[in-house]
Amino acid sequence: MEKVVEMKGISKIFPGVVANDNVDFELLKGEIHVLLGENGAGKTTLMNVLYGLYQQDAGEIYIKGKKVEMKSPKEAIDLGIGMVHQHFMLVHNFTVAENIILGKEPRSGMNVDMKKAVKDTKDLADKYGFNINPNDIIEDITVGQQQKVEILKSLYRGADILILDEPTAVLTPQEIDELGVILRNLVSQGKSIILITHKLKEVMSISDRVTILRRGKVVDTLNTKDTNIDELAEKMVGRKVNLVVDKKPLNAGKTIFKVEDLQALDYRKLPAVKGVSFEVHAGEIFAIAGVDGNGQSELIETIVGLRKPTGGKVIINDEDITGKSPRQISEAGIAHIPEDRHKRGLILKESLAENAVLGNHYRAPFAKGIMMDYVKIKEYARKLINDFDVRTPSENVSAASLSGGNQQKMVAAREINKDPDLLIAAQPTRGLDVGAIEYIHKRLVAERDKGKAVLLVSLELDEVMSLADRIGVIYDGKIVDIIDRKDATEQKLGILMAGGTLKKTQGGAEGEAIRG
Repeated sequence: MEKVVEMKGISKIFPGVVANDNVDFELLKGEIHVLLGENGAGKTTLMNVLYGLYQQDAGEIYIKGKKVEMKSPKEAIDLGIGMVHQHFMLVHNFTVAENIILGKEPRSGMNVDMKKAVKDTKDLADKYGFNINPNDIIEDITVGQQQKVEILKSLYRGADILILDEPTAVLTPQEIDELGVILRNLVSQGKSIILITHKLKEVMSISDRVTILRRGKVVDTLNTKDTNIDELAEKMVGRKVNLVVDKKPLNAGKTIFKVEDLQALDYRKLPAVKGVSFEVHAGEIFAIAGVDGNGQSELIETIVGLRKPTGGKVIINDEDITGKSPRQISEAGIAHIPEDRHKRGLILKESLAENAVLGNHYRAPFAKGIMMDYVKIKEYARKLINDFDVRTPSENVSAASLSGGNQQKMVAAREINKDPDLLIAAQPTRGLDVGAIEYIHKRLVAERDKGKAVLLVSLELDEVMSLADRIGVIYDGKIVDIIDRKDATEQKLGILMAGGTLKKTQGGAEGEAIRG
């Protein structure tokens, strides 16, 4: 088959980091080729080189057999390459059509010909089977529809090679299935597609071939039909990985934690948490599932004291802690693995030893009056590093010097070792490779099996399905339903995540999931 992209011996070096090390990669015409690898393996860097955002330090790029110098995205676009980034590049108060033509507007004299823009957008959407209205405002459409707009932007500019970076990270299960259909339709019409992802199930369902990167080097390129999830996981991290979470049967105890009609505003002073109520028992993992941006972050910030509630109650062990300070809430028995380990979890320039005692740094045995006891602090840090397998030269190095996975292990180690009554884990495996994910999952389950209450907030539906005992689905700032894990399916959760409802049979039992 025709090679539409050849990258030969590509190396890209940043200060102190070899991101790509003599990488060879090729894309065939009419295929979906996945770039797979753990966090920091060099996948996005390689594609940024292909798209002209970075220039390689060594190696050559050929497009349809012709050697090219990719000096900027303009050169890539002119050569028929389009890239859909993980974080969409859309103007939210513009229409679909206005976003698609931006920078390449059809003209009528001196003016933009919006009538032609709308027609061109509709014709393009119809050609590729995209059900989308050119006149809709971006902020009024779903995340899945926004992604379609991004793809149409590239197609409008003549792309026949598409790069999609983590395209399913913010989609519901139904939108992921729909994306698969769209991509298959595109390749049937002569397009060639590169997907960057870490989701093994989607590799198997969507791709034709997969190239695995590890530490900047190509490990292997495989035909998807000739491999399986276990093999891909092992090649990603260099060892066998247990992808099945082993849990004891549920043995839920008393109610440890509950929120009642909790309300809070976002940074724009608009309602973000809209009367949320749920409870978490001892010995269970209660998970909150939902598409990003539906109030999850504001909910957790309100619970842990980082955001003031405008109504409702937060209660732990029958104590009302509503509106108290983060320190008071921590002392009441709540530990928090935050969704952003850099912003909320670590002081990056400080040592691992100092980060290990954050939240407990002001009391014994780590402090004597106003003086810190660094002998005790370092001793404690070494214990956490050993117990949680944090890969580091010593407790004296800065948190910034660790990989993302090891930073996350350090945060998890600190919070779990506080021996809380409630452990809140918000996006605990975001950006981690399958090996680090496996480890974090084991530790969360271990807390549950010890009789602790665990509140998990995750955008990863596989993670929710693997870990949860009960699942609350959040949509537009409200918990729209709470389902026992044994009754949950990806289809049902996906419907609820998109704002739908579950049909009930006459007897009150759940029937088929339907859109509301």
